[in-house]
This record gives sequence, C-alpha cells and structure tokens, in this order.
Amino acid sequence: MGFDAIWISPIVKNIEGDTAKGEAYHGYWTEDINSLNDHFGSADDLKSLVTALHDRKMYLMLDVVVNHFVANPSSDSTSLPQSFDYSALKPFSDASDYHSECFISNYDNQTEVEGCWLGDTELPLLDVNTENTEIVSAFNDWVAKVVSDYDIDAIRIDTVKHVRKDFWPDFVKASGVFSIGEVLQGDPQYVKDYTEVMDNVLDYPSWYPLIRAFTNTSGSLSELASTYTTTQSAFKNGLFTAGSFLENHDQARFQSHTTDSGLVANAVAWPFVNDGIPILYYGQEQGYQGGEDPENREALWFSGYEQDKPLYMQVKALNAARKLAISKNSDFTSTASKFIDQPSDNVLALSKPPLLTLLTNAGSSGSAEWTIPSSAGLFTGGETVVDLMTCKTFTVDSSGELKASANNGQPRVIIPTSQLDGSGCQTPDSASVDGAFGVRTSVGVMMSAVVGLTFLVL
Repeated sequence: MGFDAIWISPIVKNIEGDTAKGEAYHGYWTEDINSLNDHFGSADDLKSLVTALHDRKMYLMLDVVVNHFVANPSSDSTSLPQSFDYSALKPFSDASDYHSECFISNYDNQTEVEGCWLGDTELPLLDVNTENTEIVSAFNDWVAKVVSDYDIDAIRIDTVKHVRKDFWPDFVKASGVFSIGEVLQGDPQYVKDYTEVMDNVLDYPSWYPLIRAFTNTSGSLSELASTYTTTQSAFKNGLFTAGSFLENHDQARFQSHTTDSGLVANAVAWPFVNDGIPILYYGQEQGYQGGEDPENREALWFSGYEQDKPLYMQVKALNAARKLAISKNSDFTSTASKFIDQPSDNVLALSKPPLLTLLTNAGSSGSAEWTIPSSAGLFTGGETVVDLMTCKTFTVDSSGELKASANNGQPRVIIPTSQLDGSGCQTPDSASVDGAFGVRTSVGVMMSAVVGLTFLVL
C-alpha cells in the first residue's frame, strides 16, 4: 500500500493466563519490562523484522507503556486497597513502587489523572510511582537499551497524560528517536502542553470532530475545520509530525458507526491529506467493522489479506498521491494546509499545494459541488487539473476559478496535470507507490506514513 513504517504492539512480557478481562493478548498489560513477550516471538524474530524493514527503506515504531503494570488481585475483595503479589513484576517488585490504589473518578482533576489508577477492581492497572528517581532512571535506561538492542526507529508512548509532564523530556531524550504520544483528550488547549515535552502527539483533538463529521450526512464539517485550525496553532510544532488517524485499537472501528461508502471514503482520505503523519490501523483497509474493545481488535489473517478491496486500493492511491506531492514540493510536509471557504455546508476544500482535497459528507446517495475562487491563487486560467482518485479531469475557467463536482459522495484529491510529468494519471487499482520515503533527522525519524499493524491476536 506504500507505507514507510510499521507501528507494533509493546514487546514486553505480559501477565499470563485468564483475568477478569480475558487474556493479555495485546501487549499493554506489562509484567516484566526486561523480558520479551514470547507469544509475539523471540529477540531474533524482532531483529529479523527490523532488518527486513530497513532493507526496504522502511521504519519500525515501537509502542511503549510507562504508566502501569498489571497483576491480578490476590482476593475477590472490592474494598480498597486490594492485595497483590508484586514479586512477579519486574523490575518494580514492591508495593512502594506504585501509587496508592485509587481509581480515577474525575478526569478534570489532573492530580487524579496522574496519581490514581486505570482499570477497575476486577483488573486494576497498577500505577507506577514515576516520582521515584530510581524508577525514573530505570525507565530511561530501559528505553535506551531497547532502542539500541533492536535498532528501533521511533516510539509511540501509551497513556501519556497519566504520567507527570516533567517525566517525559528525559525519557524521550534517552530513547534517542522520534517520539509520539497518546493523549486521549479532545481539547487542543489541554493536549498542546504535551507537545512541549515530546516530539508530538496523536491528533485526538481533530479525531473527535472527524468522526462526528462523517458518521452521517448531517455531521458538521465546519467543526472539523475550526478544530483542526485551532490545533494547528496550538501544538508547539504544528501538526506536521502529529499522528493523523481514523481508527486505532482504543476506539470502535469507523464502520461500526456507518458503512455508507461515500462517508467511509471521505473519512479514510482525511489522514492522508492534512499536515499530520498518516496512520492506518490494520484491518481498516479490509473494511473491518468491529465495535468497542475488544471487538475492534480482530485478527487480520481472517481477511485473507485481500488486495482488491475498494479501501485497500483507495489507501494505495492516497499514499501515491502524497508521495507525488512530496516529490513536487520540497516544502510539502512543512507547509500548513488551509481551508478554502465553500458555499455549501456539506463540503470541505483543503489546500496543501500541489494537492487540493475536496471532501463531502453527502453520502453515497448524494452529490457535491465545490467552487475554488480565483482569489485562492491556486490555479491559472485555462489549466487542467486531475482527480488522482478517479483520473477525472477538470478545466479551470479563464479567471482562474475551478468548479468541481462528485457523484456518490466520493472525495477528490486534485493536482494540476502539469505535475504528472507526462506519466499520466493512474487509477487506484494501479497506483504507483514508489517515491519519497521518510528521512532520518537529528530527532530520530520523520515518517511520511505509518501503518498500524498493532495487534497480533495469538
């Protein structure tokens, strides 16, 4: 599909056997950070994966968890504090290595968010005492060793807002690679503070209105545009290295909300055409429709890895369009995208030269029309532009104004035909994905696309 990187689950040893919430198949219930999860494979297997990726000029992003470990309560009591056998937890094997047991009841109380526990009395997530300097040093040494031992290119950090902010700069520095954090919150003003302590974060502020915008034909596209614009300004380094996504392992699949092909196609396009690093959660390209966790963590091999499904071909074409744009504009990944005002509430126009993306929530039974005025300064009179999703061409009028339309509520990703270098347009089923890869920089890896092969259900 043309991705430059793979993001995989945490690789550390997890709690074994049955729990009140099932088995720890996913990697996020740590028992021992100094041992590998042998259900995923051996140290040699991981090294082989990294070598195979690097041979293909691709990168590996590793998920890491600092906030919590997991142990079954040693009794069925629901009264707090509960009892635990801490001896299996490595290297933090004492009750004093964890915050006192309390569960978060008020997410507006940052003291609770950072000091109390996730989970519940059936399966508590034991909150690590990250104020302890010995624990801080142990974590910093651990992440440095993991990155070095396995030649990891980037880290995705879980549950970032549940650890004090001043913990993160030294941890990120110790890793020595690009870092992106999960701050599960929709307020750009809340999330922005975490962009001061790591390279960037997942763009949750834009994700919430993205889901609302395309779940049905009455969603607010203006809310998506206004929130996105606010977030662009709020984050320390803008959204250029933020993670842009539609689905992930913590949220219900988008197609559990709607299976309308027009709405789905527009929502899928969004992460590939804005400023952020595009992230695709495995199975999204296969049309998976699972609801809340664990239904959203289906095994990929049941799909048969089919490569002729509409979403697979759309993603391939979107990656090719992005690579083409990068090759034509050396400033593409550092130029902020801008919305062009439209007369209709059910359309969006997003300019990130040389691409112009036209989105709509009209749905598969609807049609959409866009007007790009000459004042936008994107085109010259009489030039021809092409939709890279369908190869349909449009002609700009003599004044420099472009009028475009779409049937069946499909998105359009437009570029001047002059940018095709005579190679012509390729439809999604044959789109080339050769072209620019992410480049190594002083802070680690800046990835032009990240595919989320996050969960291996064994």
